[in-house]
Amino acid sequence: MTLNLASKKDWIAAAAEPLVREFETPLYVYSRERIESAYEAYAAAFAPAPHRICYALKANSSLALLKVLASKGAGADIVSGGELRQALRAGFRPEDIVFSGVGKTDEELALGLERGIGEFNVESESELRRLSALAASRGARAFVTLRVNPDVDPKSHPYISTGLRENKFGVPIEEAARILREARAMPGLEVSGVQCHIGSQLRDLGPATEAVKAIASLSRMLLGEGFALRTIDIGGGLGVDYDGTGAPAPTDLAALVLPQIKDLGLKLLLEPGRSLIAAAGALLTRVVAMKTNGARRFVITDAGMNDLLRPSLYSAYHHIENLSRGEETPLIQADIVGPVCESGDFFAKDRAIREPREGDLLVILDAGAYSFSMASNYNFRPRAAEVLLLGAVPRLIRRRETFEDLTGAEIE
Repeated sequence: MTLNLASKKDWIAAAAEPLVREFETPLYVYSRERIESAYEAYAAAFAPAPHRICYALKANSSLALLKVLASKGAGADIVSGGELRQALRAGFRPEDIVFSGVGKTDEELALGLERGIGEFNVESESELRRLSALAASRGARAFVTLRVNPDVDPKSHPYISTGLRENKFGVPIEEAARILREARAMPGLEVSGVQCHIGSQLRDLGPATEAVKAIASLSRMLLGEGFALRTIDIGGGLGVDYDGTGAPAPTDLAALVLPQIKDLGLKLLLEPGRSLIAAAGALLTRVVAMKTNGARRFVITDAGMNDLLRPSLYSAYHHIENLSRGEETPLIQADIVGPVCESGDFFAKDRAIREPREGDLLVILDAGAYSFSMASNYNFRPRAAEVLLLGAVPRLIRRRETFEDLTGAEIE
C-alpha cells in the first residue's frame, strides 16, 4: 500500500516552528513515542519465540535515544570500542551486547572481555585466533558467534550489501562448519551460534528468507554434531518506507523467519537499526536563498551534506516538505541543496516542492538513522543540536557545537 507522503510530516509539523525559534536550525528532532512504538512492533512480532532485539548503535548512538531503547529491554549491537562504552553508559546490560564488525582490534576485543559482553560476532579465522589468545591469557571465556556469508543478493544499494562473496563481511558459509570445529578446540572460546546479515534497507524479504534458511540448516547440522549452541542471529536490515511505496513490517519478517527456526530450540537474535529509529527523526532546515541557473532552480538551505550524507553517498531519497507554505502555494521543480562547497551537496534533485521563499522552514523526514551518526564538521561546520520530544515537550539532548568545540583538540 502506498502512503500519502504529505502525511509523513504530521508528527513534527505543529512543533517545528516553536522548536527552531528556541533551538535554531539546522536541528535534529526525534520522537520518543515513535521509537518506543517501533521497538514494541518488533517485540510483539517475535513474541512467539525466545528472542533478543539488539539495537544497532551505528544507526544513531546519541545517548538519550539509547536510554529509551535500553529502558524497553533492548540489547545492543555494536561495532567499535566507542560504541561498546556508549552502550554501557546508556544502561544496556553487558550480557545483552553483541560485538560485530570486521576489523576489531585487540584493544577492542580485550575491552569486550573485560566488560563480559554476551557475544563476539567473529568475522574471520584470524579474529578467532586473536580472541582465543586474549581470552586464555585472562582466564576468561568468550562466547563466539560466527558471521557467515551465504552469497545472497539483498537487492539493495551496493554500498549497504553485505552478504555477497565480493563483500568484506563474514566467512563463506561452506567453510563455517570447519572453522567452528577448529574454534571449539581453541582455549578461551565457547561457540554459541552462527550469524548472518546480508545488508541494509531490505524491501524484498525473499533474500532474507533464503539467508535464514541457510543458517538454520547450518545450525541444525552443528547441533547434530554436539555443539552447545544457544543462539541463531539473523542480523538486521529491515527496510524503511522513505518514498511512500511501502516497506515490510516486523510481522512480515517474523512470518518468514519463525517457521524456519522453531525446531532449533535456540534464542533468536535480531539487530535492527534504521527500522527502529529512522521514522522517529527529522531534520529541520531554513531556506537561505533561491537561485536560478539557466533552466535549473535551486533551493539553498542552511543544512548540508555534513548534516545528512545519505542523499550524496547513496543517492538516497528523503521526503521533504515546506512547512511554511500550504496547499494553495504552487509546486515548483527544484534541486534542494546545502551550503557545502561540493556539487555533491544536495538533498534532492528535480524535486516537486511548494515554492519556497527565503526564511521558509523545510523538514527532511525519516532522518533518525544514519544522519547525526554520519555527520561531520566538513567546511568547518559545527554539528547541529538534537532535541527529543517527550509527547509535545522538547528536551535538548545535544547542544549545537561551537567553534571552540571544533578547535579544542588542536595543539598549537
